Amino acid sequence: MQKRIIYIINPIAGTRTKKDLQEYIQKRTRSLGIPFHIFPSVASGDYSFLQPIILEEKITDVVIAGGDGTVSQVVNSLMNERVNFGIIPCGSGNGLALAAKIPKRPEKALDIIFKGEASAIDGFYVNDQFACMLCGLGFDAKVAHEFAKQPKRGFTTYASLVSRNFFSISPYHFDVEAGGRGFSTEAFFISIANSNQFGNHFTIAPEALLADGLLDIVIVKKAAKPSLLYNLAKQVFAGKIKKVENSLDQPIVYFQAESITIKNTDQAPMHIDGDPAETPGELKISIKKKCFRLIQPVAVAE
Repeated sequence: MQKRIIYIINPIAGTRTKKDLQEYIQKRTRSLGIPFHIFPSVASGDYSFLQPIILEEKITDVVIAGGDGTVSQVVNSLMNERVNFGIIPCGSGNGLALAAKIPKRPEKALDIIFKGEASAIDGFYVNDQFACMLCGLGFDAKVAHEFAKQPKRGFTTYASLVSRNFFSISPYHFDVEAGGRGFSTEAFFISIANSNQFGNHFTIAPEALLADGLLDIVIVKKAAKPSLLYNLAKQVFAGKIKKVENSLDQPIVYFQAESITIKNTDQAPMHIDGDPAETPGELKISIKKKCFRLIQPVAVAE
């Protein structure tokens, strides 16, 4: 079957000049004789307007040039259509693309769009909101909320906000139920991941796989700031954290489950795939197994 592609380009994601990117995409796709459309991303996150085009023109692939938040919105709108999804990483973190070994350079990412293979991967729901890779409560979400307000994006801006907020952070109270057990904890943040990537090559859940049918939950508990800094640098982001299935007395708790309920009594801020989200009092989070097909390098695709 001949490829027919819809490209969706987020004009504000990351730092790359999108005009040059769009021209490059057009040139490469035309050179291969592939029919295509290009649309800008939409602020509402609703891409259902593309459904008639997909059906009438027999679109095979929807390719998102943007970050994880844009990918989630597009997939959420179109996952029931018979299309494959591709990524040209243009966000500030690009966690899903990194986990799928999709290169950040547009020419390499496009090679995968044209020559790669699609395989089904998981997503998950946070209450009724879809996520493709990561949900966070607490410190990292506070940074995400501030990052969204910055006129300049990129890793340097994000790192500056992390440093600025680190010494003023306070723990939040959470009541957690997962895997048939319940517990309460004071924690700086909780991450629920389907991807092993936090973004920017930081590892948040080293045993997470995109299609294993499980959520990876990481809880960084209340600790003295020097101890917290050590744990983050040497264990969490270095990818050396280990799963602890039956012990909750560790400074970092890491386990897997198909679903989790969190009572967020302190109204800790929340992000979904790096985008700020409204903070609920209770979160019911559950995996949605193999719900969309992602174009990946041939060596990675199942």
